Amino acid sequence: MHVGISAFSTYIPSRVQTSQYLAEASGIPREVLEEKFGIMSKPWAADGEQVSAMAVNAARSALNGCDPKTIDVVIWTGSEHKDFPLWSAGPKVQHEIGATNAWSTDVASRCASTQVGLKFAKDMMIADPRIKKVLLAGGHRMIDKLNYKNERTRFMFNMSDAASAILLERDAPRNQLFETVLLTDGSFSEDVYVTGGGTRVPLTKENFDPAMLTLEVPNPAAMKERLDKLSMRNFISTIEQSVTRSGFSVKDIGYLAIIHMKRSAHEAVLNELELKPEQSTYLEHFGHAGAPDVVRSLELGVQQGKLRDGDIAVLCGAGTGYIWASSCVRWGPIAN
Repeated sequence: MHVGISAFSTYIPSRVQTSQYLAEASGIPREVLEEKFGIMSKPWAADGEQVSAMAVNAARSALNGCDPKTIDVVIWTGSEHKDFPLWSAGPKVQHEIGATNAWSTDVASRCASTQVGLKFAKDMMIADPRIKKVLLAGGHRMIDKLNYKNERTRFMFNMSDAASAILLERDAPRNQLFETVLLTDGSFSEDVYVTGGGTRVPLTKENFDPAMLTLEVPNPAAMKERLDKLSMRNFISTIEQSVTRSGFSVKDIGYLAIIHMKRSAHEAVLNELELKPEQSTYLEHFGHAGAPDVVRSLELGVQQGKLRDGDIAVLCGAGTGYIWASSCVRWGPIAN
């Protein structure tokens, strides 16, 4: 028994924020945004374009002829910012695509939700032989949560809007999913958050300030100092472990599908793994849409001929909180 990726897709809004737009909104020079932040442009959801609707669009594209009634589980791998607060989006996606025989749940692991969803899905299929198809789907509208005037959050100005979907299947004919490795460090759990609306700072008529609804970093210097010592090591560790636990070596990696980050960090990861630039895709026109990043990278890798049958691909990401995650896939047909 094995689990494979049968299909995948992203949904990308047509509206964009260009580097010039961001420069005017943030006061950061355009050349800095393009060269250091690595943002030429990024997709921006239209007014009224719901997070669940974007996920439904990605899911329908991924299904592409697959009968939704054959899906056993639908897992939401999108953002916690969605159509309504305190609301589950997975059942909405399940209903809209007609997956009437499935059950659904939401995963909330920020920008590592795709990899967490992959692990949950594979482990469920191993544990329960009745589960044969699992759909991961999620949308992100994180531009809503950015305040370009808040310099404390400038490292997140690459955040963008998009959605993705992955169909996993028991004994699929292609793209075998091997091991997913997850690593968390809860000492970063209160370094990035939205201030208002939780039990700690309830929103009231008296205290309301729009800034309370956007992302905040209370002490960016302290966070950066601690994170710089760990982040690269943890990225590399999860990548190496996902590959070696799958029975391969780091030298076998043919393609790295990694979330968007500043250019120097992206290049540092490739250098550490001794990978060439053409063995990955830098998402300078996609930005950081959270969990959909790695799916978009897979799409572009296939379209541009970088990801080929027989390659060992690693899907790598990290989410604030802090969680690092990597999944190993052998791309192409699966031998019986």
